[in-house]
Amino acid sequence: MTFTGRTIFPGKASGEALVSRMGISFYGGVDPETGVVTEAGHDLEGQSIAGRVLVFPSGKGSTVGSYVLYRLKRNGHAPIAIINETCETITAVGCIIAEIPCVDQVTLSDLKTGMQLHVDAEQGLISFNGDCVEC
Repeated sequence: MTFTGRTIFPGKASGEALVSRMGISFYGGVDPETGVVTEAGHDLEGQSIAGRVLVFPSGKGSTVGSYVLYRLKRNGHAPIAIINETCETITAVGCIIAEIPCVDQVTLSDLKTGMQLHVDAEQGLISFNGDCVEC
C-alpha cells in the first residue's frame, strides 16, 4: 500500500514505525540525550524515537523544539524520518536543519507501530507491504 503526501524535507528512509495519536513537543517532551519521550501521560511516554520512522499528527510547544530535533540528530538519537498529518513550523524547521526526511498531508489511521515503512520524501511517498513487528 502506498500513500502520497507533501514533501517537507527530501530524503529516503526505511524502518520500523513508531506511531502516536498525540502531538509531540520536542522541547520538554523528548530527552535530547536519549531520544526517549518524557512527557507525562503521552501515549509514547518511555519509548525511544531513535532510529524509527516517527508518525504523529502534528508538533506542539516551543520553537526550541526545532533545535531539539537538531540536537537529537547530532547525538544519534533522532528518528530516521517523520510523517505528519499536518507539519507545523516547529517540526518542519527541525527536520530541515537536522536533515530528517519529512512528509505531511498523510492520513495516519492505517499506520501502526511496528510496521516496516519506506519513506521516499523526495517523491512524497510512504509505502508498506503489511509487515508489522508489533501489530
